[in-house]
Amino acid sequence: MRRKFMSMALTAAMVLSMAATPVFAEDTASDEGFNLNLCIASEPQTIDPALNSAVDGAIMCNHMFEGLAKWVNDGEGNAVTAPGQAESWEKAENEDGTVTYTVKLRDGIKWSDGQAVTAGDFVYAWQRLANPETAADYCYMIDMVKGYDAVADGSADPSTLGITAVDDQTLQIDLTYDCPYFEEIMAFPATFPVRQDMVESSDNWTFDPSTYIGNGPYKMTEWSHNAYISMEKNENYYDYENLGPDTIKFTLLDDNNAMLKGYNNGELDFIENLPVDEIPTYLASGELEIGDYLGTYYVCFNTEDEVFSDPNIRKAFSLVIDRNYIVENVSQAGEVPADGYVPNGVNDAAGAGSDDFRTVGGSYYSISDEDYEANCEEARQLLADAGYPNGEGFPTVEYLYNTADNHKKIGEALQNMWQTELGVTVNLNNQDWNVFLQNRKDGNFQIARNGWIADYNDPCSFLDMWYTDGGNNDAQYSNPDYDAAIDAAKATSDPEERMKAFHEAEDILIGQDSVLAPIYFYTQPYMLNPDIDGMYYTPLGYFFFGYTSKK
Repeated sequence: MRRKFMSMALTAAMVLSMAATPVFAEDTASDEGFNLNLCIASEPQTIDPALNSAVDGAIMCNHMFEGLAKWVNDGEGNAVTAPGQAESWEKAENEDGTVTYTVKLRDGIKWSDGQAVTAGDFVYAWQRLANPETAADYCYMIDMVKGYDAVADGSADPSTLGITAVDDQTLQIDLTYDCPYFEEIMAFPATFPVRQDMVESSDNWTFDPSTYIGNGPYKMTEWSHNAYISMEKNENYYDYENLGPDTIKFTLLDDNNAMLKGYNNGELDFIENLPVDEIPTYLASGELEIGDYLGTYYVCFNTEDEVFSDPNIRKAFSLVIDRNYIVENVSQAGEVPADGYVPNGVNDAAGAGSDDFRTVGGSYYSISDEDYEANCEEARQLLADAGYPNGEGFPTVEYLYNTADNHKKIGEALQNMWQTELGVTVNLNNQDWNVFLQNRKDGNFQIARNGWIADYNDPCSFLDMWYTDGGNNDAQYSNPDYDAAIDAAKATSDPEERMKAFHEAEDILIGQDSVLAPIYFYTQPYMLNPDIDGMYYTPLGYFFFGYTSKK
């Protein structure tokens, strides 16, 4: 999932209206009660659960919708999966290797307008997700469901997807194999139910509280674009009596200075982003918390671009990145220099508590300070072999990033490294978040900033996105051998065989084709009002505020 604090977009009109100093939108909630004010990003690209592919949108959807499973607090601030709209489920392994889930919904679950939530709502949502006409980047998240391939390629009707409403409270979901992370899929926003009548009422159904009908703990009351999204407790939610804040307001900002000012002034109870130069100070004071995060910040090359279609040029650009310099002097939030794509903490065949995928897979290049010059020498030789000795004759290229202080500083560092070590000229181009996302998705770039956060704890979450024509394959990458490795991993339930295939896939993606230049493995910085208790979090990037309280 795309990194949430990267989702920062301001329209020109808003910039003008804000003049020199950002202004916090007037809170429309009552001064009475417990009203929480947060800032995780700016205007989300979408809060349609099926179409969202960024963590900021997912956090909002997690508060206003709920899947068959949900994330709950383990009592220590860590999110773990548990039954959500489902009361229970049973898994049956069939003789042919397929698996059938029988899911029983809770009694009396309702949409925020009081209408009953039924098994058919989930069937509609999953069929909509798989339907190619929806153009959901995350359609492949349910590719383990029987019939998905035929639906996704348009050769079968969405009604043939292997999810069936046995009755209003019972679902049958047929899988082609025993997917080890399927319970996390049932808690993933793209699989949340949506109301068919609302979705089909208007293309802008998500903008209006009267049509943005959810089934989660909170419901939207207002979306003032580029200012805030407000929500209040959903009185029809089955656990309404235990909810915390009366209202939650997501203030939408992309100015890190404004975020920090709002937090220090007490206008914001929670922020993730602050000016890079302020990070050491707030770390030292203990006000800035650093959480675990299963994600990678990386450079993405357009493999269809005339220049970057050459894997040796991509490798040269990757080798001269001084990853230690970036984490120590630019990002400064405890990030780990990346020596591969799949980050530390992602399980390998032996599971949690054993060597992780990165440890087993090893390094694709040295990140030792002592080896940096040797990396640069190899990079210069690769560029010379490609016909550009000392960068001579290499065309001017462009690095695309979205507007944010940290991205700008990282972009400037990369620009300098590529100029100094390779003798090439790289221009920087920043765009508002939504424009940036679309251009990157469409392949309208040469090099682009990118970041990916795990959707579930499995290397598949990082690797299957680069499958040919994948919805999140921004690199426009295609390699039959890579696709075959991903197919092999998904064709077996044996942990050793799965991981062997995934390691082969990463070997091709990074070791052979240098499609990406990983820079660092994320950490999750944030600041929370010390008077707020009960927030919980998963290293997948989701924060949950619905059960918070004032100390």
